[in-house]
Amino acid sequence: MHDAAALLYPQALATSITLPMEIMHAASQMASVSGRSAAAVRFRLAGPDMKRMKLGSGVVLKPDIVRDDLPPLDLLLLPAIWRNPMPVVATARAWLPLLREQAALGATICSVGTGSFLLAEAGLLNDRPATTHWNYFRQFSKRYPAVELKTHHLITQSGSIYCAGSVNSIADLMLHIVEEWFGNRVSRAIESQFSPEIRRSFQAAAYQNEADSSHRDEVIAQAQQWLQANLASPVSMQALARQLQLSPRSFSRRFRQATGMAPLAYLQSLRIGSARDLLRHSNLSVGDIAWQVGLQDVSYFSQLFRRHCGMSPLRYREAARGKLFDPSVSGQR
Repeated sequence: MHDAAALLYPQALATSITLPMEIMHAASQMASVSGRSAAAVRFRLAGPDMKRMKLGSGVVLKPDIVRDDLPPLDLLLLPAIWRNPMPVVATARAWLPLLREQAALGATICSVGTGSFLLAEAGLLNDRPATTHWNYFRQFSKRYPAVELKTHHLITQSGSIYCAGSVNSIADLMLHIVEEWFGNRVSRAIESQFSPEIRRSFQAAAYQNEADSSHRDEVIAQAQQWLQANLASPVSMQALARQLQLSPRSFSRRFRQATGMAPLAYLQSLRIGSARDLLRHSNLSVGDIAWQVGLQDVSYFSQLFRRHCGMSPLRYREAARGKLFDPSVSGQR
């Protein structure tokens, strides 16, 4: 079971707490249905005490655990701070060592919006990439010059420390963590329930301080880059293995060890990701999109897409575009 918690403070933005909770709860339910465990995620709210807390928005939340009693966590969430973050930073100094302790124990720590001020104040972002709410870029960079502020990225990652610039971005980040914990199938199913029309992939939105921070096999990282660059071309894994001076067996074994996926499954994931972008943002036919991502058999492409996304390509396009705001349409009214 994965143990997760969000810290509560009165100025926290409620949606930056409840949205991650709901995503993780849905993932936990789906993982348990598939037989992985009876309770895949336990997500708790940690307060200074057990009293109900009324947030600035008027939402009232009840802690499940006292902040100082938190066990070692798999995931710790720092919610966005409504408006000026400095009053929260000032009152948080007494418990900032908790963040350092959880990081030292191996917790993944995620901040939302100006919650990154707390990570920076704790010294956990020194010489690391980070982001924050766009309205506080100048204040953040002035106060924390040792932090590598990335103003053009919605998400940053350095090891187990993540920063998301907004509530929309934390949804992308939570889906990335769901995929790491429970795999592609659960992640895609959860994504289909949480607005697939607005989601960017973690890889598209994030700044990572390594080209692929999930492993350190440079040969496999080279293979991943080659597959991404040659997505639309016919791919022979045996030829790629020879190019990398590996036997097909060694290549497959190292690829799986590094990425958790077989080479072909990884390639299919790349192709489906590209197809999803084309379905959202182009008027290409399904056949043309299949060709663009290196699959000439449209029937096979449709089957593969349904297996990954839980719906047909045309149904996905309809769902994705049904909620997109089109200014050219609204202007004709």
